[in-house]
Amino acid sequence: MATSQRQLSAVTEDRLSKATILGMIAMGVAVLVVANDFTALSVALPAIEQALHTKVATAQWVINGYAMVFGVLIVTGGRLADMFGRRRIFFAGAAIFAGFSSIGGFAPDVWVLLACRFLMGIGGALMWPAILGMTYCLLPRSKAGLAGGVILGAAGFGNAVGPLLGGLLTDTVGWRWIFFVNLPVAAAAILITMLVVPRDAPMKDHGGIDYRGTAALSIGLLALLLALDWALDLGWTAPLIVCLFVLAGVALGGFLWIERRAGDNALVPETVLQNQGFVAASLATLLASAIFFAALLYLPQFMSKVLGFSAIGSGAGLLPMMGTFMVTSFVAGRLYQLLGPKLIVTLGALLLGTGMFLLSRISGNTTYDQLIFGMVVLGIGVGLFYSSITTAAITALDPSQASLAGAIVYMFQIAGGSIGVGFNTAIVVSASSMPAGIHIAFMVDGVLAIASAAVAIFFVGGMVDAERLRDIRHHHRAHA
Repeated sequence: MATSQRQLSAVTEDRLSKATILGMIAMGVAVLVVANDFTALSVALPAIEQALHTKVATAQWVINGYAMVFGVLIVTGGRLADMFGRRRIFFAGAAIFAGFSSIGGFAPDVWVLLACRFLMGIGGALMWPAILGMTYCLLPRSKAGLAGGVILGAAGFGNAVGPLLGGLLTDTVGWRWIFFVNLPVAAAAILITMLVVPRDAPMKDHGGIDYRGTAALSIGLLALLLALDWALDLGWTAPLIVCLFVLAGVALGGFLWIERRAGDNALVPETVLQNQGFVAASLATLLASAIFFAALLYLPQFMSKVLGFSAIGSGAGLLPMMGTFMVTSFVAGRLYQLLGPKLIVTLGALLLGTGMFLLSRISGNTTYDQLIFGMVVLGIGVGLFYSSITTAAITALDPSQASLAGAIVYMFQIAGGSIGVGFNTAIVVSASSMPAGIHIAFMVDGVLAIASAAVAIFFVGGMVDAERLRDIRHHHRAHA
């Protein structure tokens, strides 16, 4: 009887209010805007080149510049959100993002457009960690897995529909509307957040911003990402690339030295760096991200150059993976609550590896139908892994550091993706043909997924909750 009363009390406490549900919708819409912007412009680059009389080498920075600024500044955005209030930082980031998106839509030349995209990257870097922090704080601790599912599910939906929406707008009303549609959607997210998300608590004495740590981390990440991007064209041993890697090493090493002496005012406090569960989640993310980004790059390349798909057709060809990713991300939240972090993260990593091994059977004779099963398995793995590893990382730290934790995990995701694209490209271009190169690269990616699963097994999420598993079995037997 006492057990039943405790269960009823837990259910009542965990029930979501209308305000919480509306807040979750607002956070999902905000994530949708940021995630969609990563992929929607990929199919619009030819139209941008023609309209603004530029070349692809310059136009590609419409995408790369946004992603690079976002990745470099996201940790700073996370720390600012925890220090000054997530709601405040979200409003500031959304205003920057939507404002410069609108200006970008009217850009008279490519340089104005690029400037707007860089500034939109700043807005996105402020929005994303603030969204994560607010989402996890809206929900009770027992439903933390649901927060990860909502955010990553919305991100997966944004990434999936991005190329389709971008292609549709480009072919009908023009590429500039990809920028214009951000304004009303961002405004709706701001309005709902203003109405239902509680105001930030009064600002505490935070001791000031860690300017030296921010500068060192930003320089290090920028140098690393530029080196990984430019090495594909200049070669890994080019003097500029070597200098950038050296600068990245010195700056990131200096960042660690600065942080150890900054105390509580550090950009990344020592308690974060010493948390084994959080560090393990970040490492697992780094290893797994090489896989996802490689698939996003080379599956459309294969569809376009070998199967003869159009640009929009290649984007649509990814729907078995991206659609499954989206749906699984929403389901993953419930599975996380039932099974706990270790089992669900490990399962996700293993499915990532299985998907890549299946897709590594690519050859010059492979048809699109033969790719679908591998993409579905990979999409399930991505959906299970990313939402669950994000939740595991954020809940490993104090709730006051939720935005910073989410930002660091995402930084490792971007860094892992950049490294993965680099070494996958090195393998593909050195092979006798694209299919042969993809075969080898995806085999290596599968091994990385196994390594990520090993990290999860030994270090992520503590011990498996045997009592929880017994309760689940008893629950199902009772219903049977």
